[in-house]
Amino acid sequence: MAIILFDDNAHHTLLPLTYTRPVADLRIGMLTIAEKWARYLKSAYSFHTLDYLKIKFPVNIEADNVFVNGAVCPDENLIEAIDKLQTGQALKSNDQLMAVKLNAADAESFDVNADFGDVINYSNLFVSIKYPEDIFRKNDIELRKDFQLLTKGRTSAAISLTNVIIGDDFFAEEGAVAECSTFNTTNGPIYLSANTEIWEGTHIRGPFAICEHSQVKMGTKIYGATTVGPYCRVGGEINNSVIWGYSSKGHEGYLGNSVLGEWCNIGADTNNSNLKNNYAEVKLWDYSTQRFRKTGLQFCGLIMADHAKSGINTMFNTGTVVGVGANVFGAGFPRNFVPDFSWGGAQGFEVYLINKMFETAQKVFDRRDHRDFDEIEQNLLTAIFEQTEKYRQF
Repeated sequence: MAIILFDDNAHHTLLPLTYTRPVADLRIGMLTIAEKWARYLKSAYSFHTLDYLKIKFPVNIEADNVFVNGAVCPDENLIEAIDKLQTGQALKSNDQLMAVKLNAADAESFDVNADFGDVINYSNLFVSIKYPEDIFRKNDIELRKDFQLLTKGRTSAAISLTNVIIGDDFFAEEGAVAECSTFNTTNGPIYLSANTEIWEGTHIRGPFAICEHSQVKMGTKIYGATTVGPYCRVGGEINNSVIWGYSSKGHEGYLGNSVLGEWCNIGADTNNSNLKNNYAEVKLWDYSTQRFRKTGLQFCGLIMADHAKSGINTMFNTGTVVGVGANVFGAGFPRNFVPDFSWGGAQGFEVYLINKMFETAQKVFDRRDHRDFDEIEQNLLTAIFEQTEKYRQF
């Protein structure tokens, strides 16, 4: 049986994070949503997504297929409800399609807005994401769920006795290294993946997870609920943030209530505000409405899409959205919405020409031996560059 994770309208409301990926490829907790479903259902997965993304995320249709909403995180109750579906039956929560089981012929013509005649109503609570801030806002819940999922029936590897571990919810995979650091699990679990390094003098409060081949530099302070994805290097002060992977925030500076995509780099002493001076509700730029949207949050920091960069001493104001491939630098606060493929800062922006951005991306990819900045990546970014042209009216 094939698991096919489909995009609904959340793909539009989660921009710019979803310009470069299907919704289910977003990381929340330790795992991406797709990886969660694969572990729960014990099956491989593919994506039903927008046409330009299919070059990187193709769909795989088999004789029996379960289409699952990519914005929904799995749990035991959902898995039980999906297991009971018969071919042709759909699972809905109010008007939101959660899952549908289809044969090969019907799967070929799947449409999220189709009228599925045989509908099962799902009334239990569940975790889903609709807006970018949902990723850090619900990261605590998903970190705890993923910790239980990944540690069930397993025993933690031993780490150096130079460390102090407070509480019982600590797990290290073989190959995780830590020295002279403190891990406080009284407020949530802490998980160190294989081939990770926690350098001396680091203080971490859970819930926290670091994914494979990532590093935390000396003297770092991390507060939950925070996730550091694979192949990252982080330092400074981090609070309730999700860094997806292949990104660096390696120096002093504060990152709070934020989401960083892949291939991002935060310059030394870059800081973001996560609280307005007047304690007012934070607004975020919404691509789907092309205006600023109330978040209902008092604490909301930086949303940064893939391939974005900031120079040293950059100051991001409360509730800033930085688009794909943007390069931000200079004195002062840049605007709260930095369009995709922008080059500049508070003194003004110009278009970051696609060939120049590719030159930088190639150098960044060259630092990762197992990832290539190939034609697929270039075509995907070119499509995004064309789609976002209307926002770059400098």
